[in-house]
Amino acid sequence: MDPVDALRRIAFLLERDRAATYRVQAFRTAAGAIGAMTGHEITQRVTAGTLESVRGIGPKTAQVVREALADEVPGYLRRLEEDTAGPLTEGGSGLRAELRGDCHLHSDWSDGGSPIEEMGRTAMELGHEWAVLTDHSPRLTVAHGLSPERLRRQLAAVAELNDRWAPFRLFTGIECDILPDGSLDQEAQLLEQLDVVVVSAHSELRMDARTMTRRLVAAVRHPQANVLGHCTGRLITGRGRPESQFDADEVFAACAESGTALEINSRPERLDPPRRLLRRAVDAGVLFAIDTDAHAPGQLDWQIFGCARAEECGVPAERVVTSWPADKLLAWSGR
Repeated sequence: MDPVDALRRIAFLLERDRAATYRVQAFRTAAGAIGAMTGHEITQRVTAGTLESVRGIGPKTAQVVREALADEVPGYLRRLEEDTAGPLTEGGSGLRAELRGDCHLHSDWSDGGSPIEEMGRTAMELGHEWAVLTDHSPRLTVAHGLSPERLRRQLAAVAELNDRWAPFRLFTGIECDILPDGSLDQEAQLLEQLDVVVVSAHSELRMDARTMTRRLVAAVRHPQANVLGHCTGRLITGRGRPESQFDADEVFAACAESGTALEINSRPERLDPPRRLLRRAVDAGVLFAIDTDAHAPGQLDWQIFGCARAEECGVPAERVVTSWPADKLLAWSGR
């Protein structure tokens, strides 16, 4: 077994299972260190017992490497596979099998934890035909939002990866902050160049319902908006955060009229929108995007949470844009 693959798989399973970040990072750092070495050097260090003297490799990760090079499934990986073998949640498997991509994921260019290449490669390994890179926009400084200059550099980086990854396609995108007046936090000319634009509110989430309604309606009607992200802004774990107040019927009607999809956010701490609003969105005739909002590779496997809620609330599979092939997605997004 390739030791880098073993270390990556362990990190993926830990992320998927919501393990502490420091545990995940130990295996991703080790994978990077091993990946930078030649096979001969790795074998020499294993034979000499000096593997743990390499920066980023500790006793547990070194043992994984030794066992992998001995043509064994590393014990740590085997136990982890057994412990995480069950489904993440009940239901959703039928709709999950229909999905072809994910419209919302982050890299270490903003507040994600892994490089673009690792996120894209993991999406491929999960069977996706495409995925959309949606790092944050400039004003979300706490999440290292991308300035116009950095976003232009990212577009070039994605183009280079796509040259190597065909037929898989990593689409260019952004999670663009919805400003208090409903305008979008990025240059209009740049938004026009992106394949998919997710629009989300991240600030002033407790404004009065009428003002929030106007704000969201203006955003989803923007010519470049494709997906309304985590519409209520709620957090349901830890200290939590209440839902933003707005006229859901008016917002969903604007989504249906403009063709902007409503995101079904699969992150366990969000699960946004709540079921009652999701059912109203179905009745309103809107399109949906079942997304992970992944900030780490293992979180790309969280779509099942959104699929389970979508099935429970009667979301028709044909109205889920993340079930569409790439060309249909681009035709819908206007790109």
